[in-house]
Amino acid sequence: MSLYRDQAVVLRAWKLGEADRIISLHTLDNGKVRGVAKGVRRTKSKFGSRLEPLSHVSIQLYRGRGDLDTITQVETLNRFPGLRTDPDRFARAEAMLECVEQVAQEREPDPRLHVMLVRALGTLNDNDSPLVVAAFFLKLLAHEGLQPQVDECVSCGATEQLEAIDLDDGGVLCRSCRRGRPVSGEAVDLLRRILGGGLAGVLAEPVGPATGEVDLLSTAMMEHHLERRLRSVAVLDQTQL
Repeated sequence: MSLYRDQAVVLRAWKLGEADRIISLHTLDNGKVRGVAKGVRRTKSKFGSRLEPLSHVSIQLYRGRGDLDTITQVETLNRFPGLRTDPDRFARAEAMLECVEQVAQEREPDPRLHVMLVRALGTLNDNDSPLVVAAFFLKLLAHEGLQPQVDECVSCGATEQLEAIDLDDGGVLCRSCRRGRPVSGEAVDLLRRILGGGLAGVLAEPVGPATGEVDLLSTAMMEHHLERRLRSVAVLDQTQL
């Protein structure tokens, strides 16, 4: 049992009793951690607002004998205000948090995933391109060892006439092998650039059919991996009706 400090992104929060909350965090050094924030639902709480989802914080916790730690101090590093004033971007950011909540392991350090998340939230805060979240999903899949194959047909190895993508096979297919869902050459090019390290140029691309295609494809890939529909994406779909 001991005190420890870390940096964290607040993934989720839910009520506990009359005044407390359970907070799910992804930390830099300790992986996913769940902690109890005592009294945060009272109006006089000193750090209730600092523990809202999306917040990037410096935090101190007390590790006890159970599964839940106790949060004792919180300092805000970044609230990403641009995400909180735009319902569309807020829903997209929530989708990223939801994915990290699902894939991260309890108390398994994953500094690379943490840095990926913080950078993606910062980028989305400053850039409303639909490809910010798409790129995060694709890079998260790659981080999980599930990077889609986009350079050649997953069935025969052909590098030309790549016209479809199959989620079960994990990549693109040529005209002769095509099955699954159709994909345009422009979308395949964007997928290659994102996974090949050309994200800055991709985010400068104007919104068009190919960017929308990659947005939908990346979400489908992530949901296929998680074997569930993303709640945040469903909410986003409702806001766009």
